[in-house]
Amino acid sequence: MVVHTAAQPSHDWAAKEPLTDFTVNANGTLNLLELTRLYSDQAVFIFTSTNKVYGDTPNLLPLVEQDSRWEIDATHPYFSDGIDENMSIDQTKHSLFGASKVAADVLCQEYGRYFDMNVGVFRGGCLTGPQHSGTQLHGFLSYLMKCAITGDHYTIFGYNGKQVRDNIHAWDLVNMFWHFYNAPRKGEVYNAGGGRFANCSMKEAILICEHITGNKMNYSYSDSNRIGDHIWYISNLNKFKSHFPEWDWKYSLEITMEQIFEAMKQRVATIK
Repeated sequence: MVVHTAAQPSHDWAAKEPLTDFTVNANGTLNLLELTRLYSDQAVFIFTSTNKVYGDTPNLLPLVEQDSRWEIDATHPYFSDGIDENMSIDQTKHSLFGASKVAADVLCQEYGRYFDMNVGVFRGGCLTGPQHSGTQLHGFLSYLMKCAITGDHYTIFGYNGKQVRDNIHAWDLVNMFWHFYNAPRKGEVYNAGGGRFANCSMKEAILICEHITGNKMNYSYSDSNRIGDHIWYISNLNKFKSHFPEWDWKYSLEITMEQIFEAMKQRVATIK
């Protein structure tokens, strides 16, 4: 099995270094696919794509601003379970990072379908867990918890701090890989996130961090949202569940954040 998780994950950094970003995300993926085809074509190949392949199309959904979050209109088909794999990846603003990941995503699908290889594409939402080392540019919950512990300043970018993300624990994601490995398919695409099971807005995440740490967070708000950033994104995992009915989430958002806190607290103490 080849598990391809290598990536340049930052929107902002990609805009500053587009050649490097594309080389890492797209060319690097092509190298791994081709070498797998040449030397181990029966291997299971798993690629961690991203929900950013959908660009900012999710922002065109009928969204409603609530007290603590943006939410999709309750009459919309995506309300109950989130955004599925049928959403278009065309005619949308991806950010350069998203564009390089689209190239890699489609390459993986093509190697699976054209060369009859066992390739699975997993379009992740926010992937996290106790060993996540988040930074200001990516790693939402991990970096937020770090700031809650240390008192470092945190900046919220746009959307009144009510932008919503689903979050999946690393264990649950790897468990998805394990199920796919045991019954692989050719060039299949799956959304991979916390879905309706585990999601929160920025404002809600801050309150959870403050509750767990007992600290008041040091943060400010900027009206400027990041280019191509999602206002509301929750992954629909029904397709994966239909193919692998024994899989389900294990770690809730609250448990995940408590684990992040315990691990981060130890790391911060070690650094000090």
